[in-house]
Amino acid sequence: MVFLPEGSLWNIPSNLHYMSSVSALRDAMHSQTVLEAKAVKCDGEHNLHVDLGCMRGVIPREEGAIGIADGTVRDIALIARVGKAVCFVVEEIMFDKHGMPYAQLSRRKAQQLCQQYYVDTLLPGDVVTVRVTHCEPFGAFCDIGAGIPALLPIDAVSVSRIPHPGVRFFAGQEIRAVVMNTDAMGRVTLSHKELLGTWEENAALFTPGETVSGIVRSVEPYGIFVELTPNLAGLAEYAPEVKAGQKAAVFIKSILPQKMKIKLIVVDAFDEKPHHTPPKYFFDGEHIDYFLYSPPTCPKRIESVFA
Repeated sequence: MVFLPEGSLWNIPSNLHYMSSVSALRDAMHSQTVLEAKAVKCDGEHNLHVDLGCMRGVIPREEGAIGIADGTVRDIALIARVGKAVCFVVEEIMFDKHGMPYAQLSRRKAQQLCQQYYVDTLLPGDVVTVRVTHCEPFGAFCDIGAGIPALLPIDAVSVSRIPHPGVRFFAGQEIRAVVMNTDAMGRVTLSHKELLGTWEENAALFTPGETVSGIVRSVEPYGIFVELTPNLAGLAEYAPEVKAGQKAAVFIKSILPQKMKIKLIVVDAFDEKPHHTPPKYFFDGEHIDYFLYSPPTCPKRIESVFA
């Protein structure tokens, strides 16, 4: 089985085939194939109603997600799925009081299959594709598969410090992440910064004497930190008119690998509406055991160990 974040299966041919007829839907029921369709309504009892194409489907409240039955997951997790794709397995095809067929579905069972055959097999250092569901001040929550949440803490988003994960990500964005650890409950914590390149890889994109654009991340009495890339920031002299969050044009005075520093001069700083750009990944493998951000010549070591 292949388990992906919700929304990944919706329009693929095999998924569409299973929902093209009652007989095909029965085949999916017997094989316990995980399918996806759009949730069109959450009724007063918090049952999700799903458009299957060939018939309607219902996900009873307690089958809406792992944790709903015992109260560890709130019903808002069900309400928030309306208008979006939900995964499920078909449990039974039944008939309503008007003699019309409908399918009883379970999203919880689809998540249990994902947990057992995918999430529980992940190891620290595995690189996975996830979808951002929402951002909080402390981190971004991501769908690691079948709607199962994983947390990407704010300090693991990038080397450059950010005020909120929302400056990097938006809900629905697909990103790559590294499995940091899994706790006793099977909950996964992710990291992201190791995929964004080392100091040297990022510094190689720039040359002393150039004027480039960046984002002001903090203004301190001793200088202004300007982010050149998500994993690279430089320090410019203090200027009272510059504010955090502004876009800045900066002149690169020097690049010092031994000190892991880039010295800048702010040429101009101005307000600009924030926008998201897709992450540039320097690592495209499927597993990483060790990541050394610092240049080899720098005595300060910034590293991540996953093995």
